[in-house]
Amino acid sequence: MTIYTGRGDQGQTDLRNMERVSKDSRRIEAYGTVDEVNALVGVVRPTGHDDIDEKLRVIQNHLHIVQADFANPDPDEDDPRIQESHVETLEDLIDEADSELDPLESFILPSGSEPGAKLHHARAVCRRAERRCVSFAAEEAGVNETAIIYLNRLSDALFTLARLVNKREGIREENPEY
Repeated sequence: MTIYTGRGDQGQTDLRNMERVSKDSRRIEAYGTVDEVNALVGVVRPTGHDDIDEKLRVIQNHLHIVQADFANPDPDEDDPRIQESHVETLEDLIDEADSELDPLESFILPSGSEPGAKLHHARAVCRRAERRCVSFAAEEAGVNETAIIYLNRLSDALFTLARLVNKREGIREENPEY
């Protein structure tokens, strides 16, 4: 596979079905922002916690599925698609991490240890990706709504993992002052 083709030099790119679209389309913006989330999750690894690193590896693979899902306007039955089981994986991850955490009683500042702060950054970009995907879905029919639900749940998972890493690192959570 050649990295450069020149096909995108005029501001167009190919979808999975080889349809040409503008690089500024909502579809491309949506899955491009998901790619940013994936890169940020990759920056966090390794966290120094093998169990969390494995969860992040799974998340990165799921994010590739989200991108493939959104890049394909006409998916076949065997094409990669985010399923309810992916969302359930995140919910299980959140529940497991929550069992190790103190209950959340108010907002916290997104900070902490280096991996904790990076997870908070990934969470914020995940929220942006979700917003881009909602805009994309409002414009085009047939968008996999489960993929948008996945991104919503992912931002919760990244928040929870940030809290967990910070707790394990001995970093006290800080609340905003109003």
